[in-house]
Amino acid sequence: MSRTYAILGTGALGGFYGARLQRAGQQVHFLLHTDYEHVRQYGIVCESKDGDFTLPHVHAYRDTRDMPRCDVVCVCLKTTQNRLLPRLLPPLVKEDGLVLVMQNGLGNEDEVAAIVGPRRVAGCLCFLCSNKIGPGHIRHLDYGYLRLGEYSGGVTDRLRAVAADFKQAGIEAECVEDLAAARWRKLVWNIPYNGLSVVLRATTDQLMRDPHTRALVESLMREVVEASAACGHPIPEEFIQKMLRDTEQMKPYKTSMMLDFEFRRPMEVEAIFGNPLRAARLHGVNVPLLESLYRQLKFLDATNTRCE
Repeated sequence: MSRTYAILGTGALGGFYGARLQRAGQQVHFLLHTDYEHVRQYGIVCESKDGDFTLPHVHAYRDTRDMPRCDVVCVCLKTTQNRLLPRLLPPLVKEDGLVLVMQNGLGNEDEVAAIVGPRRVAGCLCFLCSNKIGPGHIRHLDYGYLRLGEYSGGVTDRLRAVAADFKQAGIEAECVEDLAAARWRKLVWNIPYNGLSVVLRATTDQLMRDPHTRALVESLMREVVEASAACGHPIPEEFIQKMLRDTEQMKPYKTSMMLDFEFRRPMEVEAIFGNPLRAARLHGVNVPLLESLYRQLKFLDATNTRCE
């Protein structure tokens, strides 16, 4: 059965996955903002480690009210734009459709469930090194695999079908039983590297090369693991070591948060740092490094976005 897809947020993430789906034969509808006219005229260009390609014609829109209702709505916006979702989602998702939350952090599925109902929500963790380098122009540097989980738990046939569509598009995709546990595991990477990249103005390879920052990365990871265990999602020690090894081997990378900071865009501080910090506090876990990083990022975010 062929499914229709909507991509809300055609940036480094949404542009990459949406383009791969269309290239594999799926019908994909893209919501765009600043580069709408360019993409409508010229399509999407994707430079990728897996092979470059161009989609000269795509279904491009400025407003979800002009888009058809779709089987799967992929929320690829930054979490700083989630205030728009009550307006964007209702006219777009089918009654029996699925909203796939492809964002970082904790608590985003809760926001979407409050809009469309919990039975229509799933989460998707994206392990991707990708940048948007121009209007409709995506550069995929590394990784790309996905982990999909139902908001209500378990693995369903509809989720397997969506994973199969991504696999057909050449993307490694796996369904997970426990979405919350998977989200905590991703935070083990996101919290240290996204946060420290901004505070220290450093790329991933720089953070790993210096023994002091590498030790700081590992200490932050351990705080996240402790908070995750307190929330009922234990993470084994070897997972930390795997994250460190994987990052040492990946190509030098500017995190998405570092790019947001450099371009003076709002950073996803609450979803990636604030919500995990509050969850740790709720369960009586002391996470001083995470709290310090959160407060520094709040300051930097406030002063950076005011300096227009």
